[in-house]
Amino acid sequence: MIRVLLADDQTLVRAGFRSILEGEDGIEVVGEAAEGAEAVRLARQLRPDVVLMDIRMPGLDGLAATRQIATGAEVRVIILTTFDLDDYVYGALRAGASGFLVKDTEPAELIHGVRVVARGDALIAPSITRRLISEFTARVPQPDPEPRLRALTEREREVLALVAAGLSNNEIAARLVLSPATAKTHVSRIMTKTRVRDRAQLVILAYEAGLALPGWLTRS
Repeated sequence: MIRVLLADDQTLVRAGFRSILEGEDGIEVVGEAAEGAEAVRLARQLRPDVVLMDIRMPGLDGLAATRQIATGAEVRVIILTTFDLDDYVYGALRAGASGFLVKDTEPAELIHGVRVVARGDALIAPSITRRLISEFTARVPQPDPEPRLRALTEREREVLALVAAGLSNNEIAARLVLSPATAKTHVSRIMTKTRVRDRAQLVILAYEAGLALPGWLTRS
């Protein structure tokens, strides 16, 4: 059973998400929060698998709440945004979010997203990853040498760079002439060595460490 906490200041939004999720086998809504501090408290108390977190809430906003939740138990956060490239999205990923959904997403996409994040994957489609990269990585002033990358083999660095470019495991396998299972194993080992919780955090790590470069730099 996947346990979900809903955090949104709009009662009707929470009711809509609850109705969709509770009609699905294997998903249970264990609580609701109308603002960030309450979401943090309930995440610690209820230990859900996934939190659906509105980015804009009164008091403690969704970004600050995500940061607090991500530093604690293994609770994964999906950010809810009004626009698919909201200014807060990059900051939310840096704060520890596992991905994001737009609020008007289709019910099937919401259910799929909850299942994807609950099993430990990042909810960022390759196309969205590429758009995030081009839109937000320009905010990183200078690459910061990252000690965690020293533990990676050359092949693992190569795989990490492809993850940062937005490639799926199957696409990585095709590019490097590997089996999909081997590509997935490489990604899992990289996450273990770099101590990140999911694919979204790998993208952030690769760009901030300078292993991958934003398009505006590679074209200059």
